[in-house]
Amino acid sequence: MIVLDASIMVTALPEIGRTLHLTTTSLTWVQNAYILAFGGLLMLGARAGDVFGRKRVFLLGIALFTLASLLVGLAQSPAFLLVTRALQGVAAALATPATLALLSVTFTEVKERSKAIALYSAVNGAGGSVGIILGGLLTDLISWRMGMLINVPIGIVLLILAPRYLSDTPKSPGKFDIYGAFSSVLGMTSLVFGFIQAAERGWGGIGTIIPLMIGVILIAAFILIETRVEQPITPLRLFTSRDRAAGYMGRFLFVGGVASMMYFLSQFLQVVLDFSPFEAALAFVPMTAVQFGMMYVVPKLMKRFALSKVLVSGIIIALIGMGLLSRVSTDLQFFQGVILPMIILGIGAGIVFIPFTTLGLNHVEPGDAGAASGLVNVAHQIGGSVGLAIVATVFSAAYQSSASSKTEFANAVSAAITGSAFFLTASLIAVVILLLLRAKKSPA
Repeated sequence: MIVLDASIMVTALPEIGRTLHLTTTSLTWVQNAYILAFGGLLMLGARAGDVFGRKRVFLLGIALFTLASLLVGLAQSPAFLLVTRALQGVAAALATPATLALLSVTFTEVKERSKAIALYSAVNGAGGSVGIILGGLLTDLISWRMGMLINVPIGIVLLILAPRYLSDTPKSPGKFDIYGAFSSVLGMTSLVFGFIQAAERGWGGIGTIIPLMIGVILIAAFILIETRVEQPITPLRLFTSRDRAAGYMGRFLFVGGVASMMYFLSQFLQVVLDFSPFEAALAFVPMTAVQFGMMYVVPKLMKRFALSKVLVSGIIIALIGMGLLSRVSTDLQFFQGVILPMIILGIGAGIVFIPFTTLGLNHVEPGDAGAASGLVNVAHQIGGSVGLAIVATVFSAAYQSSASSKTEFANAVSAAITGSAFFLTASLIAVVILLLLRAKKSPA
């Protein structure tokens, strides 16, 4: 439910823009209001689970998420929509760390733990695509609001069943790193705001420069705070392992590329090819199907080949698909230009998420299980938000809305997806440097 809501509005965004009078770049805030609050407060949610018990915090998060979903579905103005989307993000930040942490401490036998992580990774990886499909269907048949309102009965069922079937974890007394949490979330929000301002008003304006500078200062302050507080919300020791660093950084960059592609491809299908929201959603089905299918293949590949080789191969396959997808135009052949590249991209994405999750939790001490699982999700959510904000500047530079021809829009989307491909390239470089080059230096 939580992963799905990061993307369920993607195919509904053109309709939301028409209903609430938002531009293509302004619409990114419908995504980012949720994702930034979600990713930025995840570590605080992880700490809350450690201190108060993960079952209790999970239930609190689901209850708040259900309420926020109802409010989003009833939103009548852009401001109310964005505020309630942010509230959803806060709720997701409470509930999400408990899920993976509970898996990590519950399934201690290697085989069962591998199955649990594989299922979790499949949901986390393909959930975005499922959200797009469901969002398109509901928007076409009923209203974009149903993408939010559907969470209400699901949340109620979870609140009834969870107390019965979930076991709690031991509480561990601790302090909340409030300054660290808010410096990180405000810093990332300021950076993303700066990129969106650059997309709408250019790089030279005060409205762009100041948010970017504030963002950099706050992120630097966050790092300094984490080195000095007694119980940091993000223990920097988690990054001392090159395996974990590769898992976090590689995932951040990879998701940044995929999330931005999904946003702009959905816009292309509806604006240029005149697809309905549901028709646009169906275009993502092949990608979703192969991602889920790879869940059963990847564990076998990881038994036969080194994890680093499986991961690098997956990124390369995804990069090939992204490169082919970046050639979208007004006269493309739909199967060759969209479906086939998305199948290739789906295969690559289906391969990488299990290794990324495994690396992110590699050799983690029990006391750091919540923080490590939180960082896996932080990398996933913040990567998507930052990637979308940066690629939006590429789109904006290539497209002038005053001359709103379909050809220019298609060219701008092509440039944006090329930017998405650069994120995948950066992910590949990060993984190679952190994993493969280290392996070559290691004694045989």
